[in-house]
Amino acid sequence: MKNIHKHTQLIKAEAKRLGFLSCGISKAQFLEEEAPRLEKWLNKNMHGEMGYMENHFDKRLDPTKLVEGSKSVISLLLNYFPGEVQNENTFKVSKYAYGQDYHHVIKSKLRELQNYISEEIGEVNGRAFVDSAPVLDKAWAAKSGLGWIGKHSNLLTQQVGSFYFIAELIVDLELEYDQRVTDHCGTCTACIDACPTQAIVQPYVVDGSKCISYLTIELKNEIPSEFKGKMDDWMFGCDVCQDVCPWNRFSKSHREPLFDPNPQLLSMTKKEWEEITEDVFKKVFQKSAVKRTKFSGLKRNIEFLK
Repeated sequence: MKNIHKHTQLIKAEAKRLGFLSCGISKAQFLEEEAPRLEKWLNKNMHGEMGYMENHFDKRLDPTKLVEGSKSVISLLLNYFPGEVQNENTFKVSKYAYGQDYHHVIKSKLRELQNYISEEIGEVNGRAFVDSAPVLDKAWAAKSGLGWIGKHSNLLTQQVGSFYFIAELIVDLELEYDQRVTDHCGTCTACIDACPTQAIVQPYVVDGSKCISYLTIELKNEIPSEFKGKMDDWMFGCDVCQDVCPWNRFSKSHREPLFDPNPQLLSMTKKEWEEITEDVFKKVFQKSAVKRTKFSGLKRNIEFLK
């Protein structure tokens, strides 16, 4: 038991040193509560064209099927709240995509953490996940005591709100497990009332196929005409439900230089976005997650907003 405590403290201290906001740990086991919820959500087609959500249903709910012999899920949060935001009255990009693609930034930090565990603790098998495999990030983070799932279905904490990335290390090492925290949404419905497309169909349930983030990033076909005039000028992602959340009054600017935006992104006007060339797109979003939608996708979104 002494070793388990020591190992847990070592991992949490190193996570902090690497710049993670917080680190929580839970036992790697089947997510019983999530299974019926996920099944119901998929059956109602709330995932739209995100077919990958249906794949690997069992792996999504059971980490031991992803990493053989796994005993612990180490959940980590990394802040991305920017110090500066885009000009007013322009086409908007979700704050998480301002800087370099978070997948790469976080993956390298996770590799460092994995190496540290091997050096300090010994032969530990595990895998790192950043939004790239069938792992229910938010469910694990909540189970690990890092926050609660808000009515907008994002993870929320009283200390720092919700502007952070979630990542995991699933390892075959027994550790001390954290307890869930309580829900502090109370009677607040700010996110539900503010959603431009009414995608939050009931508290804690988001119809992904109506979400602006889905429409501007995941949807490969044309954006349905029913959303014309309802997109609130978002051309990549959407932050409305987070922007209006009272807990985000406590967000503090990140200290990760790789998440700093290209200054041009912050200053561009609607007219400049409408006239954007592929060269400017490549320059402004050189290593950004916005590259996922490609130049043609961003043009499609801008055209739809005009």
